[in-house]
Amino acid sequence: MSGGHCPFCDLSLMEGQEIVLENNLCRFLMMPQEVLKGSGVIVPAAHRGTVFDLTPEEWQATQDLLKEAKKLLDREFSPDGYNIGWNAGGTGGQHIPHAHLHVIPRFADEPYAGKGIRHWLKSHDNIRQAPVNKQG
Repeated sequence: MSGGHCPFCDLSLMEGQEIVLENNLCRFLMMPQEVLKGSGVIVPAAHRGTVFDLTPEEWQATQDLLKEAKKLLDREFSPDGYNIGWNAGGTGGQHIPHAHLHVIPRFADEPYAGKGIRHWLKSHDNIRQAPVNKQG
């Protein structure tokens, strides 16, 4: 996916998405959410495929923006906790091939309160049945 077809490069490709905060290298994007109220993503302004492609400066800018986003979300939503996470590659759950850090406010009255981002990954339903042979 090139920058021209990327909804994090061309914000008009995802209806309702807006820049809430930004610095010189990154943006905090939000869009209306039915379930995950207040959640958003931090993306580098430059098109980077995965988190592994970020420059050291983009890492620092991401951390700086994460702190700003937390202040904003604390003020507007008063969450009881957060999930913060990256997905990398299709198997890792990344559906838009532009690096993005999920920022998800969590609330004590949610049905899944207390379940972290690894909860389902650690379930016995996720045990691999047989190793994949990646050789010829």
